[in-house]
This record gives sequence, structure tokens and C-alpha cells, in this order.
Amino acid sequence: MSNLKLGVEVVGAHDLMPKDGQGSASAFVELHFDQQKFRTTIKDKDLSPVWNENFYFNISDPSSLSNLTLEAHVYHHKREKNSKSSLGKVRLTGTSFVPYSDAIVLHYPLEKQGILSRVKGELGLKVFVTNDPSIRSSNPLPAMESSLFADSRATQAQAPEQETPKVAQKVFSDGKSESRHTFHHLPNPSQSQKQQHAPPAATTQPSVDYGIREMKSEPQAPRVVRMFPGLPAQPVDYTPKETSPFLGGGQVVGGRVIRGDRPASTYDLVEQMRYLFVRVVKARDLPTMDVTGSLDPYVEVKVGNYKGTTKHFEKKQNPEWNEVFAFARDRMQSSVLEVVVKDKDLIKDDFVGIVRFDLHEVPTRVPPDSPLASEWYRLEDKKGEKSKAELMLAVWYGTQADEAFPDSWHSDAISPDSSSINSTLIRSKVYHSPRLWYVRVNVIEAQDLVASDKSRFPDAYVKVQIGNQVLKTKMVQSRTLSPVWNEDLLFVAAEPFDDHLILSVEDRTGPNKDESIGKVVIPLNTVEKRADDRIIRSRWFGLEKSVSASMDEHQSKKDKFSSRLHLRVVLDGGYHVLDESTHYSSDLRPTAKQLWRPSIGVLELGILNADGLHPMKTREGKGTSDTYCVVKYGQKWVRTRTIINSLSPKYNEQYTWEVYDPATVLIVGVFDNNHLGGSNGNKDTKIGKVRIRLSTLETGRVYTHSYPLLVLHPSGVKKMGEIHLAIRFSYTSFPNMMFLYSRPLLPKMHYVRPLTVMQQDMLRFQAVNLVAARLGRAEPPLRKEVVEYMSDADSHLWSMRRSKANFFRLMSVFSGLLSAGKWFGEVCMWKNPITTVLVQVLFVMLVCFPELILTTVFLYMFLIGVWNYRFRPRYPPHMSTRISYADAVSPDELDEEFDTFPSRVSPEVVRFRYDRLRSVAGRIQTVVGDMATQGERVQALLSWRDPRATTIFLIFCLVVAIVLYATPFQVLALLGGFYFMRHPRFRHRVPSAPVNFFRRLPARTDSML
Repeated sequence: MSNLKLGVEVVGAHDLMPKDGQGSASAFVELHFDQQKFRTTIKDKDLSPVWNENFYFNISDPSSLSNLTLEAHVYHHKREKNSKSSLGKVRLTGTSFVPYSDAIVLHYPLEKQGILSRVKGELGLKVFVTNDPSIRSSNPLPAMESSLFADSRATQAQAPEQETPKVAQKVFSDGKSESRHTFHHLPNPSQSQKQQHAPPAATTQPSVDYGIREMKSEPQAPRVVRMFPGLPAQPVDYTPKETSPFLGGGQVVGGRVIRGDRPASTYDLVEQMRYLFVRVVKARDLPTMDVTGSLDPYVEVKVGNYKGTTKHFEKKQNPEWNEVFAFARDRMQSSVLEVVVKDKDLIKDDFVGIVRFDLHEVPTRVPPDSPLASEWYRLEDKKGEKSKAELMLAVWYGTQADEAFPDSWHSDAISPDSSSINSTLIRSKVYHSPRLWYVRVNVIEAQDLVASDKSRFPDAYVKVQIGNQVLKTKMVQSRTLSPVWNEDLLFVAAEPFDDHLILSVEDRTGPNKDESIGKVVIPLNTVEKRADDRIIRSRWFGLEKSVSASMDEHQSKKDKFSSRLHLRVVLDGGYHVLDESTHYSSDLRPTAKQLWRPSIGVLELGILNADGLHPMKTREGKGTSDTYCVVKYGQKWVRTRTIINSLSPKYNEQYTWEVYDPATVLIVGVFDNNHLGGSNGNKDTKIGKVRIRLSTLETGRVYTHSYPLLVLHPSGVKKMGEIHLAIRFSYTSFPNMMFLYSRPLLPKMHYVRPLTVMQQDMLRFQAVNLVAARLGRAEPPLRKEVVEYMSDADSHLWSMRRSKANFFRLMSVFSGLLSAGKWFGEVCMWKNPITTVLVQVLFVMLVCFPELILTTVFLYMFLIGVWNYRFRPRYPPHMSTRISYADAVSPDELDEEFDTFPSRVSPEVVRFRYDRLRSVAGRIQTVVGDMATQGERVQALLSWRDPRATTIFLIFCLVVAIVLYATPFQVLALLGGFYFMRHPRFRHRVPSAPVNFFRRLPARTDSML
């Protein structure tokens, strides 16, 4: 019998609808789930009741949990009639149920019970799933409805408070529901609840059939595509090229897959690569080889010039290796596989025995077939005679779809003479970023501080630290021993919470001299979590003299210390922790899993190959590269295997991501592995990267393009090679995807309680460092320089090139308005009389029928959009050297962009760049001053600073008011229009009277120093 239970903590309600005729209500909550009913106690005469009661439901069928529904009905108890009336309800689907460790108190807006119902308010619930056998389900309600009010006490669960429930993993591997509950109201600020934490349980994502239809088309020749039709074309060598490769699903032509004769492969976005797999499991009864009677065995697997070796064991005659070797079939130059067992020796390894296989007799395995069973083979000695020693092996042919492929030793990832390289550094791996939280620390006040110098009041401030993140409050110079700060400090923390929150109250005793008054240490796993803006209850913490004393509870009870610190600490889960720029973010979901919406589709990426790579290192007198690819989308990072000694590596690896928002970006980077004997201080060298925005992809279409890898160097932009990718984006629900376009880009908390620009930059820097530190501890590690390059950690730094590029982007945005203004000026100047007459006729029609103005504008935009559909881009956008202003940048500006912070160049160069920056800033200052002057002249119209000008303007306003009252609006519009479009012979070369009057108005420029 399953121990799986659904736990529901009914916290409280807020701002309920009065129902008793006296402006109040006697509320209770009734919970319905899986044909079970529980009820809370009745809170008399309270519109904001608090229950804090726990209930546990038995789950009869855990596999159907996602299809079940929890309903929480809030009722008003009518004692005189022993009946109830509805105050609202909350309905939660099974997909919103999370493990206990992720559960957070959420305040749900109450929904109507019927069409004519009147409800308001919110209900605070904490819902989670647990399989702790020590927890028993709550007692159900009596069958008779009239007996519900015989006893107003609800039955509480019998679970011990000190034990944290375990989470059932099986529940979250089932199918998903269609939607989740959406919150629209601000939470109840008066409620605050503490929660316990448990280690998060691993969950698996369900596999969904997305029903992608493939269409047939006639073959097309590969062609060069332009990314931005409205902009001048960049060099052809820097432009993506569309290709038509033969992949596992067939040939891709024009984004459509033409099925071949052979059956489609599991990996249909990459080329099928055939491999010979050899699994070396273990050996037994190996003979002793040394004089001492010991044996240090290892196995050498050899096919032609390629050989791989297992690790060796010291003094072991029955070793177990369980290692897999994969030899590329197209590179094999032999028809015999040799598996040799050897004895490790200082001078020369001794031969123990050998097993030979005829490669023509090796079977072929195609997933989803079960793995091939391993068999015992007797070893042959040097004379070809069978010995007692045996070796367990499994040999088969397969493809990269085989589950043994990711962890195997690859012959195509290593050269024949480099078999000694550690295979763990070149394997493909999938990484997951740690879940990041914002830690909000509200330092309110301190009480009864004790300084070392009793004759003075302390100049106190608080230093707050989490790991390497340190922030300080302002220093308070108060004539009291209880200073008040009331400052909010924000930090970033990653699960699991290894660091502690350390607060130190410091006293500024002199210049650059601080003295610690006391410390507080708070473990982050004890801090309350929230997913909204509700107010968390503040707490007083006693100050200790040292960190060790703060962490020792017995010591703190023994040593009474009068000083206290008033804090409010919370883990904010309603934000999305920004670890990359919002302009090309790959994930926009909040931290709290309860706020996640269901996925809208799937993104599939096939990394085919790279071509024409520049040599990044020299080996044996020849230029070569050891390259691998890194892909980032959402919290999932992917690293392909490293291909050794190749300038045209073939990866043919396929990966899949769930998509939650189409306004996200996939990032693919190529790097050279410098941990295999390279230079550059053992830092991996960046070769280039590609960004692909999902919203620019058509659903179901396979995009096969070869993208140039462009990198900006101090000498200018360089093409480092090309990367060949196959991409397909498919959706599960078209209405859900279209609905997302009306939703905010970031979670609700970013708009309810927004972060400042300075906070965003600082927190993003800390988030990137945390992600880099966690991924750097994996095996193989994802280095810090790789994470920073993929996350664009330095995109906020100053660059003259980027400033010019952004200016020209702004000019291109307004180019349409400037062109329209220029065209209208030509119309007014009668450059083409026929056009001017037609415009005047259209103007008269719009003035006479003003209801057609908006209709004409929107119909015109509709027709333009329909016309542009023929010229729509059929390819993903790529980095443009023209838009980036990388093809026209000066060497000095590039040198400035690659300069470190602080600068490392000579003082003369710094002075030159400073003077150049001053000249640019001077022009900006002039433009800003001119804009301020025009605004001040508008203010001067009614300020009587120039009494004569104000008098003229007031008389003009009075006359205009009388004329507008007596004259129809259409007549005035026609006169004004014809005046602006009058013939040049009726125009003067000098400015008009209104312009002259406006330019004579005073501004405050004469008051500036």
C-alpha cells in the first residue's frame, strides 16, 4: 500500500465578505480531495481568520495525481439555522503540487461559487506531497451534513513536527495537466508562517508525443541567407548558409524532411554514426606474473591503430573495470578486435592473455533493444593456448543513440597517439544550474549596544555577509545605544544552502578603524521562503562576541548578552534570479516552483559538426585544436565531447529542452580545451558563439544552417570557423503559446517590488559567480571563463563601439519617421504637384469623415504586414558585424574595449581616451542643454518672466478660444492643413511669426555659472 499523502496547511484568510448582517462572518474551510473531506475550526466574528491547521489526505492512485483536484471552500457558519453559506473557493490542479521542501505559503484569491455569488478576499494555503510513513491521514468528516457543526474542532494530523517528510519521486514522473492556477491579487501582508526544509527530491520530466508532421518537398540548392532585409548586407563570409544534410530522419530540404528508405533514427536531427562498442566488465583467475606473486592488471582494447586502456589495479587477480570503449566504424582499418590483459610494470608491461574477435561476426544492437549480455571468454597465452583466466566482455555495433555512448571512451575524440589523455576531461555531459534565490535582509534596528569605549556612543553600522558577498548599511551617528537603520540588502544564494548569513555590528572608532560589537549567524536553510509580497514577521537576534559562539546554542544560553539585533530575513522566490541579460535570457521563470506554468513545447538541437576552425595551439609542429561545444538554455547546460586534433570535428549529438516561453534565446558556444596540454594558463579559449531566439522559429520546421563563429579581437573581428546546427521547435498547445504573448515577460514580483538597475547589475554578477562555482565542481568541470562567456558577464562594461552601435540602432528605428517627415516636407514644398494634390484630397476626406482616420491607419498597417509576409525571413537571425559596428571600429577603440578594469595602459593613452570621452560628453551636454532650453521656454509662456511675451500669449489664447468656439473644427483643420501644404510662392524664406516669438522667450541659460 502506498504511503503517499497530500498535505494541506490552512494558514488563514484575509478580507472576507461579511455575511452575518453585522459586518462580520464566522468562517471555516472545508477541503475536498480524492473523495475525502476535512474541515477546520470555526473562527467567530473574524473577517481575517487565522487557523494554522494541518490536514493529510490519502492518495488512492499516485499515478493519477496530476489529474486530481484539491478544492478549498470557505463557508460562513449560520448558528441560528445550523447551516452554511459560501464565502468563495480555491481550486488547485495536481500539477501545482510540489515536494515539501519546495512548498511555500501562497495566498490565492477566492473564486465565485456561482455566477450570482459575491466574494472577495484571499485564502492562504501551503500544499505539498509527502510519503513519510510516520504521518497518518486525518479523520474524515461525518457522513451526515447536519452533524458538521456538532463539534467545531477539526481533527489535526498526527505527524511529529520535528521530522521533515520525505518526497515521493514517482508522482512527478507522470503526465502533466493542462494548466495551473494563476494568481492576480497581492498577498495578505498580515500573515507570516515559518516552514521547515528538506533536501529536494529528484524529479523526472514526462515524455510527450508532440506529433510533429514532416512534409515533402523538392530538393533545393544550399544558399546564403540575409538576416536583416532592411539593412545593408554584411560580407558573405560572415553570413549563415542554409544546408541540406542527410540526417537520421532523412534529407532536410528547405526546412522539410524527406524520408529515406531506411527507418528513422531516435536521433533524427544528427547524422547516424556507427560505432563498435566494447564493454570490459571484469576478469577472474588471472595468473601471477611477478616474482612476488602479485599482479597489477589492466586491459588494452585495440582496433587497428586505435587503442584504449582501462585503469589498472594493484595486486588484484579478480579485478572489475566496467568500462566501455567506442570505436568509430568509418575509421577502423582492421577486421580484428584484440582485447589484451596486461600486467603493469615499471619497465615493460607483461603480457597476460588475449581475446580476439572477428569484426564481421559482431552483432548489431538498435535501441530500444535491451543491452547486450556480457559473456565470459577464456584468455589465450602467447602460444595461442587457452588458459584458466577468463575475461567478461560484451561486443556489439551501435550508434550514438546507444545509452552507453555518453560515458564511453571514443576513438573519434582522441588521436592514435594520445590515448593517455584522461577520458573524463573529454566526455559529453549534461549539467543543471543550481536553483538561485534572492535573500532579502531587512536590518531594522539594534538595542543596547555595548562599545569598548564606555565614554562615547558607537557610530554603528551592520556588515552582512553570505559567502563572498558583503554589503554594509549606512553608518548611524546617533546619541543613543539603540541605532535604527531600516535598510534592505539583497543577496543571491544557491541550493543546497551551504553558506550562512553572518551579520556583524561594527563600531567606527577612527579613520579606517572598525571594532566589532557582536555577531549573528543565521543558517540559510532555516530562513522562511515566500513567493509573493506578503510581510514576514521580524525577529530579534542576540549578538555574540564571535561566530563560533553564535553557532553554539549551548554557549549562547550560558552567556547572556544584552545586545540584540532586529531583523527580517526572507528567501524571495517570486523573482527570477537574473544570471544573464534580459535581452537574451534563456529562462524567465521565478524561483518558486509553485509559480511555474506548464511547458508550451520542446526545443530540439542537433550539433552536427564544425568546419574551417582556426588552429588554437601547436602540437608536433602542426596547428590544431581540441574543441568542444557548450549549449545553454534554461537551467540545463550541455557540453559535447572534446574532439582531439581536428580542425573539422564531427559531434553529431542531439539534445532536447522543454520550452516555457518563446521569448527566450538558445546560446551555443565553441571552445578549445586547454586542459589537455595547452597553454593560456589552463583557461579554455573561446572560438565563438551563436544566439538563436526561439520566437523567430517556425514551429515544426527543421532549420539546418552553418553559422560563422565570429569573435572580436583587439585587431578586429575575425571568423574562427563555422558551426553546423539543426534546430526544431515544436509546441504542445497553440492557445497556451499565443496566450503567453499577453503575459508579463518577468514574474509578477519584478513589477510589484522592482529592483533598481544597480541592484540588478550587482546581483547578476553574484549569480554568475555562483553558477560558475557550482558547475566548476562537476566532472568534467565547466570552467568559469566558459560560464562568463556564455552568460555575457561583461556586457555592461563601457565600450565606444557598443555606444556607436546603439546610436545607429536608434537611428534605424527612427529612420521610418524621418523618411515620413522628409516625404511630407516634399509634399508641402510641392516637389511633385500631383502627389501634393492627392494628399490634399485625402486630407479633406479624413477631415470630413474623422471616423475613418483610425480605420485607415490600421488597415494600412494590415496591408503592409500582409505584403511583407512574402519577404519574411525563413532562417534564424545571427550576429551581424554591421549592427555590432565591428567592421568599422578603430584599433584604439578596440584596445580600449579589451582593456582591463582598472586600466593597464600608460597614463598618456588614458589621458587621450579621457579627453576623447570628454569631447563626446560635451556634445551630449549641448544637446541636453538645448532640450532643457526649449522646455523652459514653454514654461515661460505663463510664468510672467517676460511680461510682454506673456501678455501677447494670453491675448492670443483668448482670441483662439473665441474663434474655436464660433468656428467648426473641420473648418479650422482644413485651413490649418492647407496652410501647412501651401504653395512655395506663398512661403517666406525667413521663419514664421510663431517661431520667432517662441525663440525670443527667456530660458534659464543666463542663470547658469
